[in-house]
Amino acid sequence: MAQYIGLDVSLKDTFISVCEDGRRIWRGKCPSDPKILAEMIYKRAPNVSRVVFETGPLSTWYYHELTAAGLPAICIDARQAKKGLDMAHNKTDANDADGLAHLAEAAFYKQVRVKSYDNMLVRTLVTARTQLLKMQLQLSNQIRGLMKTFGLIVPKGLGRVFDGHVCDLAGSHPGLAPIILPLLAVWRELRVKVAGLSKQLVGTARQSKQCQLLTSIPGVGALTACSFIAAIEDPANFARSRSVGAWLGLTTRRYQSGEVDYDGHISRRGDVYVRGLLYEAATVILTRAHADSDLRQWGIKLREKVGFKRAAIAVARKLSVVMHAMLKSGECFERRPVTTA
Repeated sequence: MAQYIGLDVSLKDTFISVCEDGRRIWRGKCPSDPKILAEMIYKRAPNVSRVVFETGPLSTWYYHELTAAGLPAICIDARQAKKGLDMAHNKTDANDADGLAHLAEAAFYKQVRVKSYDNMLVRTLVTARTQLLKMQLQLSNQIRGLMKTFGLIVPKGLGRVFDGHVCDLAGSHPGLAPIILPLLAVWRELRVKVAGLSKQLVGTARQSKQCQLLTSIPGVGALTACSFIAAIEDPANFARSRSVGAWLGLTTRRYQSGEVDYDGHISRRGDVYVRGLLYEAATVILTRAHADSDLRQWGIKLREKVGFKRAAIAVARKLSVVMHAMLKSGECFERRPVTTA
């Protein structure tokens, strides 16, 4: 008879529940190591049909390791699972594992697509670069704020311009220089590391034919192309290109109940970072694109009707559809030179 397993995963221990024919036949825990877990599953549930666990920090590692061990691993949406797990009277890790096992047997879950290690490497590169950029900006603002207290106003400027202004102003205040210069040294090091990660990102984009295809769109650079490809992975994951916009949260919410039926703001579901990059690309298309296209003309006409922000969101949604269609067909973006009167 088929057996179904629920795993409640934490950093230290993983609770295991084995369910068969609607009842629990074994429950236990082991260290959070997929190899140890696979051995225990084969020992306790030789006829396992599904191994279910929720999305989390370890879900990618668990999924690939358990799949490599020959187990039918399934990662499910934690938000949906929470609705069913809240039915238990007591919230414990063991009870959560029981609930997940019952969800596995009833097949009442929403399976989540787990990214491959290669796509996670690209995603990690983008995330690390973004984090260092935030730290660099935060540190530069901190330096400006500390120097304002002593009447030293750092003029506008980035990079070497900012470095030179801070050195000149700090040198005029002997007591402040030993405090500011160490912060400036850390800022310089962050700048070097960001440049190194940016070089890696550009190199990754140049080696990928898909990235080169997407960067043919005005306003789409290496960062947006790599992030978009890492998010959707295989274009075949979406039956229709229009589904990508909804998956990224760029379509309007809808509420319907009885006589009430209205649309609201965009849903903002899915990948927040990719959605932001698409919005930035749409802004560039509407304002600073050096090449004209049907997408840009459509966005400009829409901007006259609904305003810039709504038009930018609409262009971002359509841009996601166009990018997916390009990956699916392998065709480059059609653009034409800007005509000047």
